Amino acid sequence: MKLEGKYTFQAPQERVWEVLNTPEYLQKALPGCEKLEEREPGKFDVFLKIGIGAVKGSYKGNFEIAAAEPPRRTRLIGEGRGLPGFVKGEASIQLSPQDQGTLVSYEGDVQVGGLLAGIGQRMIGGVAKMMLEHFFKNVEKILQPER
Repeated sequence: MKLEGKYTFQAPQERVWEVLNTPEYLQKALPGCEKLEEREPGKFDVFLKIGIGAVKGSYKGNFEIAAAEPPRRTRLIGEGRGLPGFVKGEASIQLSPQDQGTLVSYEGDVQVGGLLAGIGQRMIGGVAKMMLEHFFKNVEKILQPER
């Protein structure tokens, strides 16, 4: 399944890059993330509890930040497994200045298997887009200065 989209943040490119590459911020931003540990620079273990339709479960996975060119682009490679099935994917992310903010563009490919694959590609695509929206909204909250 292909995923692609764009999101604009009202923050400088360097700050957006920092949030997207800091484990503490990522743990707060990832929907359902219970724990995120950096096991070595750029490589992470992640523990998620999420539900897709009637298929809910806990997932243990890992991802790495590859080919990083701060603060402009990076590639993410990851996979996760749980009783409901597995997810494996890769994404390219680009950051570019836009007006007073930063445009984040992404495109990737995700494969799913097990019970997850049984709920249908259309539903999985919708849920993936919803989770990405939640992720970006959470990043937006992190980027907002405290008042």
